[in-house]
Order: sequence, then structure tokens, then C-alpha cells
Amino acid sequence: MGETTPRPQDGAPLLGPPDYSGPVLSDIVPAAALGLGAGSIFDTEVQERARRLGLDRHSRTAIVVLIDGLGEQQLRRYSGYTPFFRSLADTRRTLSAGFPSTTANSLSSLATGRLPGAHGVVGYRVLDPEKDAVFNQLTWNLDVDPVAWVPDATLFERLTDADVDVVSLGERKFAGRGLNRASLRGGRFRDSKTLEERCSQALAEARAPGRRLVYLYWGNLDKTGHVHGSNSAAWTEELERVDLALSRLAADLPHDATMLVTADHGMVDVDHDRRLDLADAPELKAGLRHVGGEPRALHLYAEPGAEADVGSAWRETIGERGLILPKSEAIARGYFGPVAPHVYSRIGDFLVICADEFAVVDSQVESASALALIGHHGSTTERELEIPLLVV
Repeated sequence: MGETTPRPQDGAPLLGPPDYSGPVLSDIVPAAALGLGAGSIFDTEVQERARRLGLDRHSRTAIVVLIDGLGEQQLRRYSGYTPFFRSLADTRRTLSAGFPSTTANSLSSLATGRLPGAHGVVGYRVLDPEKDAVFNQLTWNLDVDPVAWVPDATLFERLTDADVDVVSLGERKFAGRGLNRASLRGGRFRDSKTLEERCSQALAEARAPGRRLVYLYWGNLDKTGHVHGSNSAAWTEELERVDLALSRLAADLPHDATMLVTADHGMVDVDHDRRLDLADAPELKAGLRHVGGEPRALHLYAEPGAEADVGSAWRETIGERGLILPKSEAIARGYFGPVAPHVYSRIGDFLVICADEFAVVDSQVESASALALIGHHGSTTERELEIPLLVV
């Protein structure tokens, strides 16, 4: 996925932007909508991108399953644990997530059909310029109006207006609030706790009369990877559970239903002794107003006039372990896709994009549970950007 352009800093690895010209996560729901006969809600360019996925079969119901953290490279490596996914080899495609390769951004791309620079959820923690405060876009821990934050109509809203019954399956605590209200609003919501419950709900919706899009989200694989690592026995055990549950759902689907299985990002395991702790490098905090993003993809918000010193200090310290890109260069190179005017000030003055097996933490401000994590994502390595699309 990374490009092979000249290195923007001496000794830094090549961590190019995602290939947004190829098939990407934001193409999936438009492709499903074409199969439902609702493609007319999209302009010609979106329809052409959606058709490239090859989902030509007409369906009455489309089920979009997003397994958080199911990277394409991890799925290949552990294919021996997934007989159902292996059976779909003929329909399997590799797509790209966006930058940063993180859940808030990816779910927003999936549900809005837009690239990060357009929908504006450009990271895990980002700056609200009006409040001059960084907030977490998953927990939504700041009084920010979700609809004002992502103002354009979502795909779920547009499909509902086109007489497609849209239903989202997830945990009750996410219904109608935060990111779900910002990027995934529209349609009905059904709550459940287990993956088996969620699959039963999806099957019932597929069997009910009417034209329908079902969105099923499952987050435990990502949680397991964060805590135990994506190379752990716990991760492969959860992967087996996902494979079995979806195989049972697929076996019972009516003939006029299509199921699309995808992910939001992959994952990289980072040993704790390979991390940089900002508590041990106070010189890197000099001139910084805020630090956003996450351990493998940081947004650095500099004090006015301190930009040159901040960039120099971080480049000198990070060296070959990552890229330090000024905002203007990151945008020019296309990391976020085209950036809308209202999104520009949300992006850090510098982006820190980490190479393999490296991450940046801050033990002075992060919780013990966050510091204990092994699996991470956010950067533009193939292990983080590549995601599968499996079609039933």
C-alpha cells in the first residue's frame, strides 16, 4: 500500500499514503446499495467505483459485517483457523483502509462513503478547534455536537430516504450517541451483547419481507488483539469464534441475501521496550499545545511560532522509526484524500507516522490499561492498511 516516493526526511522509512485510487473501505456500502437497486442515489463516479468491487448480483437484503481488527495479512497468516473464510477464496478481495488506520476513521468512511479528509473524523483523538481541546472520537468525551461534526448525510440516511430499510446491530451503549450519531446515524438500531445474538438478529432481518441493508459490527477481535497481541493464542481463538458464527449465519441465509464481510484495519504488535514514552523525553513536549491521534499515528498541535522547533526535535528523536510530516505535506501527498475546509484545522501541525514495531506513548497522561496494550494500529504499513472483503 505504501508508495515509493523520495523520503521526506533522511533515514526515515517509506510509509506512503493509502492508495485511494484502488478499492477502499468507503466503496462497500455503495456497492451493496447497487445490488439492492438503490444505486441512483449516488453520482456516476461513486457508482463506477462501487462496480469495480464486482458485486453485481441483485439482492433483496445486504448484510455488511465489519469485524474490527481483522486485517488481511493477519487473516492470511492464520487461515488455518478459518475454514469458512477459506471457503470464500473465490470471492475474496483486498481493500485499503484510510489514514489513520483506526476505528473511528474507518467506520466513518464505511458509513458516509467518504474519505477521511471529507468526513472529518481524522483520528482517534483530534482537536476541536472551537474549543481548543482534543477529544476521543470513540468515547466522545467532549461536548461536541455529532451532527455538526459530520454534517453531511450518511449513507444510512440516504438509503432510508430511498426506501431501503436500514438496521444497525450493536451494543446498546452506542445507540444514538457519539460516533454512531455522527457518522453512522440513520435507520433502526437493535442492541445485543454476543456475536451469536447479533447473527440471529441479522438472519431474522434477512428473512423479513422488504428491501434491507443490515450493518453488523463486532469489536472483540480488536479488543483481544490490543490486550494480548494479534499473534496470540487468545486472538486466534476469537478468530475461530468469528469464523464459526459467520459460517452458521451464511448457511441459513435466504437465497436473495448477500453478506459482505470486511474490517476497519489490521494490527501491529509492539513490544513495550520498543516504545517511546514522552514522559522520558520532555524535550518533545516543548512547544506543543496538544498531542492527539494514537500511539502509531500522532497529531502534534504546536504553539504558534514553535512549529520549526517542534518538527526539528521530533525528527531528530524519531529518526528511522517513523515519518514526521508537516500538515501541508501530509495533505499534499494525499494521506487523508481531499481535505474539506472545515476539516483542515482538526489535523495536527505535524503527523507522526510510525514504522513497524514502534509506537509513542505518554505514561504521564495515559491510563495503566492503555499503557499495557500490545496490539496497535493507525499507521500506513500493509499490516494495518490492508483489509479483506469476503462475499457470500
